Amino acid sequence: MGTMQADTASSGKTKEAEDRHFVTALARGLDILACFRAGDVALGNLELARSCNLPKSTVSRLTATLARLNYLTLDEGTGRYRLGVATMALGAGMLAKLDVRQIAKPGMQRLADACQGTVALGVRDRFSMLYVEACRSQAALTLNLNVGSHVPIAVTAMGRVYLVEAGEAERREIVERARELDERAAQAIVRGLEQAQEDYATLGCTRCFGDWNPDVHSIAVGLRLNGQFSIMGLNFGGPASRMSPDFLLNEVRPRLIELAAEIREMTGSR
Repeated sequence: MGTMQADTASSGKTKEAEDRHFVTALARGLDILACFRAGDVALGNLELARSCNLPKSTVSRLTATLARLNYLTLDEGTGRYRLGVATMALGAGMLAKLDVRQIAKPGMQRLADACQGTVALGVRDRFSMLYVEACRSQAALTLNLNVGSHVPIAVTAMGRVYLVEAGEAERREIVERARELDERAAQAIVRGLEQAQEDYATLGCTRCFGDWNPDVHSIAVGLRLNGQFSIMGLNFGGPASRMSPDFLLNEVRPRLIELAAEIREMTGSR
C-alpha cells in the first residue's frame, strides 16, 4: 500500500511539472496554424474558432499575433487568413532535413509504375498523417493526393500503421487528446488500432478497404529509421475499382514490404 501511494504521489508531481511547462497560448497558436490544410485557400476567424473549439475572441487575438509575426497573412478585403512566409519557411526547413525522401523516391516511383497506383510517405501531424513524399503512376486513375496532403490517422492504412509503430505512451496520448475534442473520434482511433494490430501481426501491413473513402483501397507498412527521422508510414493505394483487396495483398504487399526493407538498409537502419 505504501509503495502504491508513493508511486501515485510521484506520478502526480510529474504531471504537475509537465503542466507547468505547458504553454497554453503557444499550443493554441499552433492549433490555429494546423487548421490550414492542403487545399485551404483562406480561413476566417469563425471557421478557425469552430475547428479549434475556441471562443472567436481568443482566435481573433491569436490570428492577429500570428499575422504580425508573418505566420499568417490577412486579406484585408475578406478578413480571412492565409499561411504566411514564416510558416512556409518552417515547412521548407523540415522537408529539407528529410533526406529519406530522396532515398526513398526512386523505389517509390518504380512501385507506383509497376502496380499502377500511388505510393506515399507520411509522418504524424496531430490526428492526421502528413504526406512528405508521393509518387504516382501515369495511369488515368490515381489518387489526387500530393506532398502536404493530410489523411486521418484513425481510418487510413497509413495512419493505422503509425498507431501500431508508436509506443504505448504516444498512443494513449493521441486517444486522450482526441477524447477531449470528440469522443467518437477517440473511439474510431481505438477501433482502428485494434484492427491494425491484428493485420500487422498476420499480414505485415495495415489495410484500409473503403473505411476512409468507399472509392479508395490502400495498404501500408511502417518505417522506423535511425537518427533524426520520426516514425513514418509507407502507403500504396488507388481507386477501389482497380485495386482489389486480393491484388493489394497478394501482388503489392510483398513489394511494399521489400521497398520498406530497402529504405531501411539505405538509411543504415535495422
